[in-house]
Amino acid sequence: MLKFITDRDIYEEVVCGAIPRTRRQLWLATADLKDLHVRKAGRMVPFLEVLSDLVARSVEVRLLHAKEPGPIFRKDFDRYPNLWRGLERMLCPRVHLKCVVVDGRFAYTGSANLTGAGVGAKSDRRRNFESGIVTTDPALIDQVADQFDRIWRGAYCRECGRKEFCDEHADILTGPGNAASGA
Repeated sequence: MLKFITDRDIYEEVVCGAIPRTRRQLWLATADLKDLHVRKAGRMVPFLEVLSDLVARSVEVRLLHAKEPGPIFRKDFDRYPNLWRGLERMLCPRVHLKCVVVDGRFAYTGSANLTGAGVGAKSDRRRNFESGIVTTDPALIDQVADQFDRIWRGAYCRECGRKEFCDEHADILTGPGNAASGA
């Protein structure tokens, strides 16, 4: 399956559809991360509650984002203590990609950040115009997952022009032969 989706469909198919059904591994990448609320069991809850539910089911959840989220997100984050240990989070200031990989069997890639306006959770008059694709094609999923994984593992860190904003891969950034190490 390969399908082009836009606006509210991103919210319905990815955020409320595929993500809560994750069984073992969820990878999320976004440039911007805000206090997103989603529908769950007939009520609106912080998206972090959905992630907390997944962590409670022993799902590996990785979140790659470009900047620190705002204070409302942080306040909600503190309401879900299992995320403190169970959510793997990495900040990389060069991340602008937006993707979701669910169990290596479903992927979304497109323009939408993990925000209410981005994924179409807001009303028609308050949401962004976004688009992307969803797929179950193994070759395409592998490509989306490979880009995420290379960033996650620090494959681009040595040559990164934004090292002063990043401490995620300090061992790579300050290793032998790197100008930052003084060697």
